[in-house]
Amino acid sequence: MPYAGTMRWVALCVLAWLPGCVSAPPRALETEDYGFEGESRFVWVRGPWEAIRPSTNVDEVIDQLCPAVMALPRATLRDYGQEYCGLIYSLGDGEYFASKPSPLSDIRLVGPARSKSCYSPSSVRDARGRASPLADYHGHPWAPSALSDRDRRANTQLWSIRIQFDSKCTLQKLIPYVHEDRPGEVYERRGKTWKLVGIIKPEDKASGLVTSVEGGE
Repeated sequence: MPYAGTMRWVALCVLAWLPGCVSAPPRALETEDYGFEGESRFVWVRGPWEAIRPSTNVDEVIDQLCPAVMALPRATLRDYGQEYCGLIYSLGDGEYFASKPSPLSDIRLVGPARSKSCYSPSSVRDARGRASPLADYHGHPWAPSALSDRDRRANTQLWSIRIQFDSKCTLQKLIPYVHEDRPGEVYERRGKTWKLVGIIKPEDKASGLVTSVEGGE
């Protein structure tokens, strides 16, 4: 393709997000499993996700998430990858479920980027009853990749727990305690237990700055 034609194609990729542009996949569209609440940027997701076996032990649900998410399109493609967000919830009977994951996010510019995102869902739609979310979850398409600054900031927390995992399935858990005068806690999954690896002091919750815990690494 001549140079001028190449530049026109790049321009079209930027403006229209054409499916044929390898470096600029189209923005995810709403489906029957996830969408926006009206005209807002709040996202709903449908539950339960059939790929995840429900359990009365929430950790058993969490341990299933990474392999299932990383099997989704572009979930492991690093700088060209896709981040997915979902919720862990209950229907009030002591059993936990995972919602289907959503790729809905801001539009990104053409080209590789180490910054990926998806909107943390605000609600779950489950035809069986009223869903009560406990935690949100999302995966990063690289490894190693811990909770990002944005993941840890107080103003991004919607739920009591945040679960994050990278493409090698290293799991981290944040308990932000946003409205409490106590440190937030960052854990890493080690086998079948959670190891405290850092805290977020009350004065650092706005920035998400983590202070390492001795013996946590």
